[in-house]
Amino acid sequence: MGENMGFLEYFRSEKKGSAAVAKERLQVVIAHQRSSRGRHAYLPELQQELLTVIRKYVQISDDQVHIQLDRDGDCEVLELNITLPD
Repeated sequence: MGENMGFLEYFRSEKKGSAAVAKERLQVVIAHQRSSRGRHAYLPELQQELLTVIRKYVQISDDQVHIQLDRDGDCEVLELNITLPD
């Protein structure tokens, strides 16, 4: 359970903001635990596919997208923060 505490703390440390800011942003957070069997890391590919789908419905430029991929031990977390147009 100790290894999962870092994962849970990641979500508990969510940045607080106003409701107006929250409505203007889209946040996608995906986490998975890597296996020791050397499976292919799929988060970078998933990131591109998510952006493709979002751009199908909303016109966003690259400077409106902030991407963070974190690795903590055997846990990977992909976070996409997208500022939506008015």
